[in-house]
Amino acid sequence: MPVSASAIYFLNLRGDVLINRLYRDDVGGNMVDAFRTHIMQTKEMGTCPVRQIGGCSFFYMRISNVYIVIVVSSNANVACAFKFVVEAVTLFKSYFGGAFDEDAIRNNFVLIYELLDEIMDFGYPQNLSPEILKLYITQEGVRSPFSSKPADKPVPNATLQVTGAVGWRREGLAYKKNEVFLDIVESVNLLMSSKGSVLRCDVTGKILMKCFLSGMPDLKLGLNDKIGLEKESQLKSRPAKSGKTIELDDVTFHQCVNLTRFNSEKTVSFVPPDGEFELMKYRITEGVNLPFRVLPTIKELGRTRMEVNVKVKSVFGAKMFALGVVIKIPVPKQTAKTSFQVTSGRAKYNAAIDCLVWKIRKFPGQTETTMSAEVELISTMAEKKSWNRPPIQMEFQVPMFTASGLRVRFLKVWEKSGYNTVEWVRYITKAGSYEIRC
Repeated sequence: MPVSASAIYFLNLRGDVLINRLYRDDVGGNMVDAFRTHIMQTKEMGTCPVRQIGGCSFFYMRISNVYIVIVVSSNANVACAFKFVVEAVTLFKSYFGGAFDEDAIRNNFVLIYELLDEIMDFGYPQNLSPEILKLYITQEGVRSPFSSKPADKPVPNATLQVTGAVGWRREGLAYKKNEVFLDIVESVNLLMSSKGSVLRCDVTGKILMKCFLSGMPDLKLGLNDKIGLEKESQLKSRPAKSGKTIELDDVTFHQCVNLTRFNSEKTVSFVPPDGEFELMKYRITEGVNLPFRVLPTIKELGRTRMEVNVKVKSVFGAKMFALGVVIKIPVPKQTAKTSFQVTSGRAKYNAAIDCLVWKIRKFPGQTETTMSAEVELISTMAEKKSWNRPPIQMEFQVPMFTASGLRVRFLKVWEKSGYNTVEWVRYITKAGSYEIRC
C-alpha cells in the first residue's frame, strides 16, 4: 500500500509553516491548524508519531529544529511514509551542504519546491536518489555558513543512471588494485536451561562487502545454502556436491541484487556500489552450531552464603579461538564479599550490576575452564524474598567461525576489461542474547 499523501508541511518549533505542498484536494488548507491545536499545543509530540484527527492522519518527525508532517486522508503505509521522510532529508542535506534546519529551509525555498515536485507525484513517492536528481536539478543550494562538508561532486556519465539501470554506482571508477572484501558477521541468540538443554536458539547474520573495483563489474556470489545448491545441480544436470547445506530464512537483499535472477536461478548476482555496503541479511533457526556450552551450579547455603560453580566449554574447532569472552553470573543484591578460583582468566564482583564478572581474553577451541566462587551475603532482619535467579549472560567473538555453518563457495567478478581481482573473505560470530538459566 503506497503513502498517498495529501499534503506535506515543514514547521518550526513554534508551529509556524516554513513551507508546504498540497498534492491532493481531499484536505483543506487549515489542516496545519488542527495539528498545532491538537498535537503541538497539548505537549504530546513525543508520545506517538502517528495521530488521527477527524478523518485525517498525521505522520510527523522532528529533524533538528524542524517538524516534517505528512497528512493523509485514507489508509496509508506508515513505514513507507517515514522512510520517505528520512530519504527526503538525506536528499535535502546533499543539496544544502550537509545541513537541514530552519535556516537551511528559509534560504532554499525555490529549490525545495522544485525537489518536492520531483520526489512526490500526486502523493506517491518517486525517485529520491541524490545522485540521479542532481543530474537534471542542477541548481545548487545555499550552504549554511556552519557546514564544513564539501559539496558533492557531479556524477559523470548520466545516461546509465537516468535510465535507472544502476542508480547506486557511477561509471568511470578506476583503482590500481582491484579488491573485494567480504565479511560474514553472525550473532547467536540462545536460551539454555541449567542442565544444558537448548530452549531457544537462532542466528541472525549479515554479509558486508567493501568493493574497490574499476569500471562496472558484475559479481556472482555462491553460498552453501540448500535451495541454491539444489537449483545449481538442476541447471547443470548433475548431482549436488556432498557437504553441509543450510536453510536461510527471512533473507533481505541490498537493492543492487538482481531479484529476477535470484528467483529463477537462486544465485546472488549484482553490480556492487562503490565502497562499503550491506549485501544481505538472513536468519537461521535449524542446525545451529553453538560456540559455547555453559553448565552452572549455584547452591544457597542458608541465608548468608552461596557457592557458585560455572563450567564453560568451547565447542568450535581446536585451531580456532574466541576473543573477549565475558561471563556475567548474577548474585543477590545483598552480596557483601566474594572469593574466586578460576582456571583461566580473571573474575571479580561488580556491585553496579549485581554480577560476578568472569573475563577471559583468549579462549581456545575444544577446551574447558571452570570458575568457583564463594559469596557471603548480608543478613537482614526484613522478611527474606526468594531470589529469582536471573540468567547468566555471555559475550564473545569467534573469528573464522560461523554458528550457522554458512560458507562462501565462490565469488566471481566479470568486467569487460578483464582485470584480475583479489577477494578476501572473513567470518566472525558474536554473542547476541546468549543466556543460560541458573
